[in-house]
Amino acid sequence: MIIPLSGNFSENRVNFRPTPKDPKFELPKAYSEETRYTSDMPNLLGIFGGTFDPPHLGHLILAAEARQQLNLTRLLWVLTPDPPHKPAAPILPLSHRLAMLQLAISGNADFELSHIEMDRPGPHYALDTLNLLAGQNPGAEMVYLMGGDSLRDLPTWHRPADFLSACRYLGVMRRPGDSIDLPALEAILPGITSKVRFVEAPLLGISSRQIRQRIAKGRPFRYYLPASVYEYILEHNLYR
Repeated sequence: MIIPLSGNFSENRVNFRPTPKDPKFELPKAYSEETRYTSDMPNLLGIFGGTFDPPHLGHLILAAEARQQLNLTRLLWVLTPDPPHKPAAPILPLSHRLAMLQLAISGNADFELSHIEMDRPGPHYALDTLNLLAGQNPGAEMVYLMGGDSLRDLPTWHRPADFLSACRYLGVMRRPGDSIDLPALEAILPGITSKVRFVEAPLLGISSRQIRQRIAKGRPFRYYLPASVYEYILEHNLYR
């Protein structure tokens, strides 16, 4: 797997050490200080839901990019015990997925783990989750993060029009090869175009399914995961 990098490598010399103390030095936009939220800025609560079976580096990179690019005040990771759209799919027990997700996001103050779906019986529909989180976070506006495939399938979700109304934005994280027909979606769900915000991130061809398959076949998988998650999988002999 090749991860494309960008940037001007002509400046990567030993004697190139600009610092913010240099009056001629200006921080590039991509490396500017973290946004400082004020009372007149919207309180945007990011919702990143999934089975996270297992959580991998792609999840973490996309979540970090979404938090910054969409100016999210907070980002909640919502672990889904039993996804209603995958009733027959084999899935690791919740206890293992919870432990791995806690390991994956530990140490990042921008990430929070939500028990909103673990603490109530299913089915766990996204609309119900949004409504409950809105009640727990007065004044916050919901930004639901999803992949391009989920955006295409949104008309088949539980009460999709109500779900769309409950969101301030939809943060859409596209994978390589995703084809999204927004005009077609707009015809089915009026107003969706104005709510879509695409998140730009490195093109990482990593998926949880791919990792599970690699483990089952005895192929290398170490560098697809945070080290702590990798060690947990080995310790508990998962996905074999």
